[in-house]
Amino acid sequence: MLPWWLLAIAVFGANFALWGTIGLLRLLEGTAQRWRDRQGAAVVGRDRFDDTDRLSVDDVAVLMPAHNEEAVIVDSIAAITALVPVENVHVVSDGSTDRTVELARACGVRVISTARNVGKAGAIQEAIRRFELVERYPVVMLLDADTHVQPGYFDAALRLFDDPDVVAVAGCVKTTWRGRGLGPVGKLVAFHRQRIYTMTQYLLKFGQTWRRVNATHIVPGFASMYRTEVLPRIEVNPPGLVIEDFNMTFEVYQKRLGKVGFTPAAVAATQDPGTFTDYVKQCKRWALGLWQTVRLHPPRCNLFTAMLALLLLEMLTSSTLLVMLPVVVLVLLLPELLPGLVHAPLFGDVHAFVSGFATPSALVFGVLVPDLALTCVVALVHRQPRYLLVGLLFLPMRVLDAAIALYAIPGAWLTKSSGRWRSPGRHVADHASP
Repeated sequence: MLPWWLLAIAVFGANFALWGTIGLLRLLEGTAQRWRDRQGAAVVGRDRFDDTDRLSVDDVAVLMPAHNEEAVIVDSIAAITALVPVENVHVVSDGSTDRTVELARACGVRVISTARNVGKAGAIQEAIRRFELVERYPVVMLLDADTHVQPGYFDAALRLFDDPDVVAVAGCVKTTWRGRGLGPVGKLVAFHRQRIYTMTQYLLKFGQTWRRVNATHIVPGFASMYRTEVLPRIEVNPPGLVIEDFNMTFEVYQKRLGKVGFTPAAVAATQDPGTFTDYVKQCKRWALGLWQTVRLHPPRCNLFTAMLALLLLEMLTSSTLLVMLPVVVLVLLLPELLPGLVHAPLFGDVHAFVSGFATPSALVFGVLVPDLALTCVVALVHRQPRYLLVGLLFLPMRVLDAAIALYAIPGAWLTKSSGRWRSPGRHVADHASP
């Protein structure tokens, strides 16, 4: 019989405990550092670097790949040009057939178009070359066309580049849902995504990007920054991949180009899919992209490979358990409604087998209660009680995510992707809202 606490570890994973603890150590070190600074002690760690050469927004080229983004491109350009000089903003239209190019040019930013739809990675690669970003800027920001960089992003993110070992900085994502005309399903998707973002960024990425143990599996492409000096050594667009951000992160670590920085203070708001269909398609794309990248990069003897192996192993086990969860619940609870089923030849054997490993109380305390506890924490962190109203629906969403994650694995070895993309349905939104 599985004890409830072991079930909780299997479903929710040891990664959160491991990297959450490391993140706590990072937080304590940062707190001690600030105290020493106030006391006038010698500056150590990340703050030991000279402020005189600190990068500013003038040093950042913003590169925005866009494919049929006329609904949001003007709003997003207005948000970024409020923070960086307009001449620093570069838009590459990847085979757009709408007014994306026309609207971007009207905003006064630099705009080019690809001859055909080559995919996001191909468009980024072509834009870096044609705009000569490596030669003209020390840092490039890759920014999705639906993303609004929040005030304070650059002050927090550029500070991480004070460490010469940091070659990439991951933004802290939040989802926006107000003003988008979302229905109940769209809002559920947005809340589910924000819950995932909160857990992964605070309990995984914050610890994974501590300078003392630095290994994270992704620098998300929605709002990320790279030193341009490392871009020529990164294969931005290898053939056969559906997305680029996993691969670029793997390249940083496997080629030993440097470290990845992350701070929760560098926030950017993005639009997650507003319909169930778009959500499933995006999840499939992300899951396939991860496994394609794993296939492309053979393991090496380093911390990154060890971290990735633990992450993938845990994802496989937890996803398998979550996918089996509805069946297990059904097998355990049906006899409560129909007692005679226990004596049925086939069902009785299945029930005996399942009940030998799990009980309803173990599922409640090992799966449901921890999941609801996470929802309560997220609601508290974001000061959004509405998360509690849909708290019981997050677990079924996790089951769906797990099924998609497992479904994508064979495709990474059996199919090749062109990288061509189609943006989800977009709506102008108030990105300042939580």
